[in-house]
Amino acid sequence: MKLVKWHKTTINNLHTELVHLFREQFSLKMQFSTGKLKKNHMLRVVRKKIARIKTIITLKSKDHV
Repeated sequence: MKLVKWHKTTINNLHTELVHLFREQFSLKMQFSTGKLKKNHMLRVVRKKIARIKTIITLKSKDHV
């Protein structure tokens, strides 16, 4: 999902996307530990996506308070 779309979605949808990314991160970590991960950079990409979504959730929650 693009960054602009994340800003337009609701907090509930962002939490759903966050759970999906945590599962993907876990899967990538398991593949890395067993030596089956071919694209090591995907760990960093997913970690950055998680950080971006957490930041957007924080900004949106501050606006609603």
